[in-house]
Amino acid sequence: MENVEITHVLSEVADLLEIQGANPFRVRAYRNAVQTIDGLTRPLAEMVGEGEDLTELPGIGKDIAGYIAELVHTGELRLLRSLEKEVPGTLADLLRLDGVGPKRAERLWHELGVESLDDLEEALDEGRVQALRGFGEKTAQRMRRSIDDFRRHAGRALISEADELVRPLLAHMADAPGIEVLEVAGSYRRRKETVGDLDLLAVCDESRPVMDHFTRYPDARRVESAGETRGTIVLRTGLHVDLRVVPRESYGAALHYFTGSKDHNVAIRRRGVERGLKINEYGVFKARKRGGPAKRTSGPSDRVAGATEAEVYEAVGLVWTPPELRENRGEIEAAEAGALPRLVELDDVRGDLQMHTTWSDGTASIREMAEACRELGYSYMAVTDHSKRVTVAGGMDEKRLEKQWAELDKARKQVTGIHMFAGMEVDILKDGSLDLDDEHLARLDVVLVSVHSHMDLPRATQTDRIVKAVSHPAVHILAHPTGRLINTREPCDLDLEEVLKAAKEHGVAVELNANPQRLDLSDLHVIRARELGVPVVVSTDAHRPDHLRFMRYGVDQARRGWLEKGDILNTRTLSDVRRWLRKA
Repeated sequence: MENVEITHVLSEVADLLEIQGANPFRVRAYRNAVQTIDGLTRPLAEMVGEGEDLTELPGIGKDIAGYIAELVHTGELRLLRSLEKEVPGTLADLLRLDGVGPKRAERLWHELGVESLDDLEEALDEGRVQALRGFGEKTAQRMRRSIDDFRRHAGRALISEADELVRPLLAHMADAPGIEVLEVAGSYRRRKETVGDLDLLAVCDESRPVMDHFTRYPDARRVESAGETRGTIVLRTGLHVDLRVVPRESYGAALHYFTGSKDHNVAIRRRGVERGLKINEYGVFKARKRGGPAKRTSGPSDRVAGATEAEVYEAVGLVWTPPELRENRGEIEAAEAGALPRLVELDDVRGDLQMHTTWSDGTASIREMAEACRELGYSYMAVTDHSKRVTVAGGMDEKRLEKQWAELDKARKQVTGIHMFAGMEVDILKDGSLDLDDEHLARLDVVLVSVHSHMDLPRATQTDRIVKAVSHPAVHILAHPTGRLINTREPCDLDLEEVLKAAKEHGVAVELNANPQRLDLSDLHVIRARELGVPVVVSTDAHRPDHLRFMRYGVDQARRGWLEKGDILNTRTLSDVRRWLRKA
């Protein structure tokens, strides 16, 4: 059982306990354990198999360690099954909705008999939810919107979750007899923020042994099909995995076809038709006329390309295009003109400009975060704990900020070889003012501003609020600009075009938050920031050292947004970043 599957089970336990009204400390224990597991770089199954003491991990007590071992060994958790006899498991879905917390979920269940999203939708249609004390029409409208959002995202895994599921799958397939090439295609290869399924392509001499090995994957819940060259399994998470075995001479064409996107492929095929070519997953062929001018078919002797992706592109007069760009957003025209961007690479990043420590809601000290950044080879980092208004995250007031500065000075002496900027993630208040006085704002090296509350303001009000904040002369970076949480919370309703233009006017950078649950800005918004010339900062928003690895997801998103090294602030040298921060 993979880490992502274990966190899903433990999260469901926490949800059901919370609805049940269990001791808050017990619920929090499961939440903390999930946070710890999310930050691990090693599979728990491996740690259990090697007999490691899981209680040495932060937030993992004896009981939860036992539950993890049970999940690894059996794939089931008796505690969850027991809870589901007392509280319907489908009630956990209600907690994903905006405006529904555990207390409201419990009331909906006990007072209206609501046990699922379908039940809730029916109760909303009949007006029973609106009639409950403390709910009302406005809450009902939020619930309806949230139900629509939930269903729209259902069945799609975060790219980080897909990564975790792909690793053991590829390791399993590496032992299949006779495989020469194995690649993951589809939206996963294009590094989209979520994926609906996984597409594997394989080249081998004999397909049957490979297919048999594929369908024996231990983490498969069921086998849906197993033909000679195509098979489908469903993982325990519900994610579908397709395997296609293709001949060597068709591999490049198949990889191009199954990588997509559909719009990109249609445009490539159209160019092929203009050149008398037929392009499909089997190769690139000369189109022959048989039986009249309207009929076009092709045979093996007509093959002109297809063994590699580069051949497919060359056949239509283009250079190979990075998968992240294949969305038919101008990449074909750019390739034709020799103007494809030289996309940023993970190794180009020189520092991280948003992270949290034990001074707010982080789990590591300033020194520990600095040592982790230095180990990554960074030249600089910024400590940016929350301001006082974010009480749930232990935000700091001005007095505590000054005490943090003293610890920062101490850490600078303890950890050499990396520069530590004094920063803060300052909350944007409802009226657009900032949650820190001007004196302390001026003393910070890096001022990030962000929205954490009043996210349901009307579009014009929300926009004006953020524009006012980025207009403050002390502000350097607008963090996670739309406030979205992928598959959980929709972005704020705001005019991002106006916000980006204000950022450009006032010399403020916008953050691409690399946390895979955020990836905020979206790829389309990143493209627009680039067009307007607004600098982008790719930051992890790390709350523990392990979270620093999220940078790769931010770089993936930056690549989907056409960003080159020069478009990103934190690929610059320390001296260049210092100069920019001074707004010289």
